[in-house]
Amino acid sequence: MIENRRERRHLHIRQKMAGSAAKPRLCVARSNRNVSAQLVDDASGRVITGVSSLTPAVAEMKLKRIAAAKEVGKRIAEKAKSLGIQTVVFDRAGFRYHGRVKAVAEGAREGGLKL
Repeated sequence: MIENRRERRHLHIRQKMAGSAAKPRLCVARSNRNVSAQLVDDASGRVITGVSSLTPAVAEMKLKRIAAAKEVGKRIAEKAKSLGIQTVVFDRAGFRYHGRVKAVAEGAREGGLKL
């Protein structure tokens, strides 16, 4: 039995959502200090691409946490567009759509992705 409420919410959400090669899942992971985003193709079970606030291009900008999360969203959108991906399924991984998770989504939208 899963003790953590966020993990339970995440499993409940994941039962209804899946990504494909044409429309991958944009999965957001958040820790106390950093945030990362990955594009996942659930049909083949592989990660297409990913960006983190620890990625050298983002880390050297020395941004605050929410600004860094927005930059991660923009970078993942750039990578997705270079791979020919226009739309994604947004997976907040059981986190509330608030703060850094929301900033990643807004950054991805600004970068041209449709969520």
